[in-house]
Amino acid sequence: MARGWESKSVEAQMEEAEVSSVSKPRLSAQEIEQKQKVDTLNLAKKKLQADLERASSDRHRQMLTRSLDEIDNQLKKLQ
Repeated sequence: MARGWESKSVEAQMEEAEVSSVSKPRLSAQEIEQKQKVDTLNLAKKKLQADLERASSDRHRQMLTRSLDEIDNQLKKLQ
């Protein structure tokens, strides 16, 4: 019985994958690269924001703020 359940689950997952791949538009290589850059910049921004919350030195806070500003500028250019 367990084996039948597993095969039905796998079958359902395969059908779901087919449906989801059909409904999603295909992205070009350039669009994929741009999306990856945006995702990377957003992750870096989150890390810098967390670092800024923990920073105690004024110089370090200034450096982190400048870095956040630069990431925001890059994100604006990409979007």
